[in-house]
Amino acid sequence: MTNSTPLPLEAGLTELARAIVDTESVSGNETALADKVETTLRAAGHLEVIRDGDTVIARTHLDRAERVILAGHLDTVPVAGNLPSCVQVVDGQERLIGRGACDMKGGVAVFLALACALETPRHDLTWIFYDHEEVDASLNSLTRLARERPELLEADFAILGEPSNGGVEAGCKGTMRVRLTARGVAAHSGRAWIGKNAIHGLAGALTRLAEYEPKDVEIDGLVYRECLNAVAIDGGIATNVIPDRAEILVNYRFAPNVTENEALAHVKHVFAGLDLEFEVTDSSGGALPGLTRPAARDFLAALGNDVSVEAKQGWTDVARFSALGTPAVNFGPGDPLLAHTDGEFIPTVALTQCYESLERFLR
Repeated sequence: MTNSTPLPLEAGLTELARAIVDTESVSGNETALADKVETTLRAAGHLEVIRDGDTVIARTHLDRAERVILAGHLDTVPVAGNLPSCVQVVDGQERLIGRGACDMKGGVAVFLALACALETPRHDLTWIFYDHEEVDASLNSLTRLARERPELLEADFAILGEPSNGGVEAGCKGTMRVRLTARGVAAHSGRAWIGKNAIHGLAGALTRLAEYEPKDVEIDGLVYRECLNAVAIDGGIATNVIPDRAEILVNYRFAPNVTENEALAHVKHVFAGLDLEFEVTDSSGGALPGLTRPAARDFLAALGNDVSVEAKQGWTDVARFSALGTPAVNFGPGDPLLAHTDGEFIPTVALTQCYESLERFLR
């Protein structure tokens, strides 16, 4: 148990979020913030608090019919002259400006305040404040928990506090990256006929990518738009040498009802018959929206008809919950387009709006 100073819950959401932002927690340096979060949660007597590395889990045990997870990451990308934070009024809007304000310490502040305030929620709740989200997936503590303590991630519904402008982004697409390599024979570029140009060997793959027509897949009334694109290309060692190796890195974003094996089979089909080496460099399945589940329906009803509900066109950690059979959505304060920018900010009113929306659902 840590003896760290608790975070200022009584000061209101803006000051709470500011204190969280000002506790620098670039990936790999989350300990100080995790200590403060743990101390704050342990002061709430209605929660079981578990510390696992720099991840803090808090749970209720009220024998409710359903359990809901609310998860938010503590880490940020590196600081870029945007700490300490400040509060400014810009065009009539009060903003908390600083690294992580949007992604996603504003959401962490909302979750922490609700965790401490809700003693008798309508569902049993698991709050997860986790580390290493902004770096390689192998370091993400949800990966470790899923492997070593999967019971902590068991629930009927999950909410990931990623910034979503106060709307709901349900599920997420899967992602797969494949390296296609062409081999050739090196030669002097003035005598090209004695070599074989590996860059030219990529022409067939590039043509197929240019002509590829992705699918739109509808699930629970939401449309996930698949994508297959070259995202990097490399080859050649000098301007007077015919290259003997060239490669394309291809990224396939696939609908969440497609398994990773099915995605792999599809990519292989697209490039079938080409004289290319094929290597999967990374792959993560998507997450089904699960909006027909009772807890999900209750969540949408609590938010009201004015809240937008869209398919998440990227990949987020909701996929980790989906892999365990838990439908999940992204819902948090802040504009996702501001994430990782040097001028990252969150409107302070967004904190209150998110808090009130979640409180309606959870009470």
